[in-house]
Amino acid sequence: MFNEIIILFQERSSFFINLLWQHLEISFIAVIIACVLGVVIGIVISEFKKSSKYVLGVINFLYTIPSISLLGFLIPFSGIGDKTAIIALTIYALLPIVRNTYTGIENIDDAIIEASTGMGSTRLQIIYKIKLPLALPVIMSGIRSMVTMTIALAGIASFIGAGGLGVAIYRGITTNNTAMTMVGSLLIAILALIIDSILGIIEKRILGKKMKLQRDFKALISVILCIALIVSGAEFYKNRVDNKVIHLATKPMTEQYIIGAMIKEIIEERTNIKVEVTQGVGGGTSNIHPGMVSGEFDMYPEYTSTGWNMVLKHDGTYNEEMYPDLVKEYKENFDFTWTGLLGFNDSYGLVVRKEIADKYNLKTYSDLAKVSENLVFGGEYDFFERPDGYDALCKKYNFKFKKTMDLDIGLKYKAIDEGKVDVMDIFTTDGQLSASDVVVLKDDKQFFSTAMGVMVIRDEILNKYPQLEDVFSEMEGILNDDEMAKLNYMVETEGKDAETVAHEYLMEIGLLK
Repeated sequence: MFNEIIILFQERSSFFINLLWQHLEISFIAVIIACVLGVVIGIVISEFKKSSKYVLGVINFLYTIPSISLLGFLIPFSGIGDKTAIIALTIYALLPIVRNTYTGIENIDDAIIEASTGMGSTRLQIIYKIKLPLALPVIMSGIRSMVTMTIALAGIASFIGAGGLGVAIYRGITTNNTAMTMVGSLLIAILALIIDSILGIIEKRILGKKMKLQRDFKALISVILCIALIVSGAEFYKNRVDNKVIHLATKPMTEQYIIGAMIKEIIEERTNIKVEVTQGVGGGTSNIHPGMVSGEFDMYPEYTSTGWNMVLKHDGTYNEEMYPDLVKEYKENFDFTWTGLLGFNDSYGLVVRKEIADKYNLKTYSDLAKVSENLVFGGEYDFFERPDGYDALCKKYNFKFKKTMDLDIGLKYKAIDEGKVDVMDIFTTDGQLSASDVVVLKDDKQFFSTAMGVMVIRDEILNKYPQLEDVFSEMEGILNDDEMAKLNYMVETEGKDAETVAHEYLMEIGLLK
């Protein structure tokens, strides 16, 4: 395993370094904002002590909210991407800064404050020249623990398309690539340790030179301001460059990584347009579509039935005769265009463990209904929420499972292979399907809709770059169900990376020279 990790990092160093930079950028912006806000709030509540109980109570409450819940709460207000991730990380980072600033100031000997007042110092002079320098060791302790925590927690940013090393972790889980998960995790751990060591050196210097605390405080403020300027400058430059870039989002699925890599390579070869890919956005359509509406994303691969049921909120089964209506409603409601029908149908299905199928002689969904009360059903999160998902399926076939289990899409096959679940939903193009000891059941009442893979793109982008129409026309029908499943298998079971698989396939079918 160690050799696999080293080889993967060497082969894809630019990929991991880019994620590392994103991770640093998100973390340090949150840290800087939290430092400024936290110190200010700490000073205010130390000056107005009656407010401290309520302010610390509110911050303590926010700190107890699970990170995923906080992200879910923020998304409707700030959308997805960097902004929401930074707000969430800042909220979590506030508590140690506010608490340590307040504690550090409160522990200063009252005699020192009285002497300063007696010498004619103003309130602001006492805060800046006396209280903050004397409280600096305690404040630094809070900053040190907060920075380490923020770097570790920034892995959640990938869930909402903000990038960072969490992308490698989540992508590794999704594609069954343990080495990639380990590289992402180790880089976060190493980064946190390095930053903690640097802050530890600064903290020791401050504690070892108490007579120079005011100078050290000014130096610390200068360092924070310099970091803020560097990060702001980098962000400004990035935003300028991004004006010439199309933003492509993908869901946390192996085939979406492959399709995203294909789209990127074809567009960049055929045109002078650059494509920035946000990989594996957590929540899939439920988070990507709002990002499309807000303009954070410009295009993404979608499935026809998902657009019909999840986005347009239609009930019932979708079939491809409804495609013109789907296209029309997207155009009218969102100014989005469906284009580049890729040719494969990734619809839902159900599988059971082979030993269960043999035990009960299961061949169809109707067979399964007769014994469902003895079995555990597992599915990814959004399957339980779709109007054409779990509840509707149970109603159609009268399923009454003993228990249900929510599973990450990348862990479903591991769960059924280990016997944690007996039945689960699958996609018909899953690469791990042929490698698992499961039996695919027949949908004898034809419940599941078709789900053709198609690109969805904002009309604003098509109008700005009309040459994209030719690119998507070239990609019409380049895949079928078997080919998509084969490519997924190469990534999930053979351990190849999605970009290599995508490139080789495009070469094979003649779309790349």
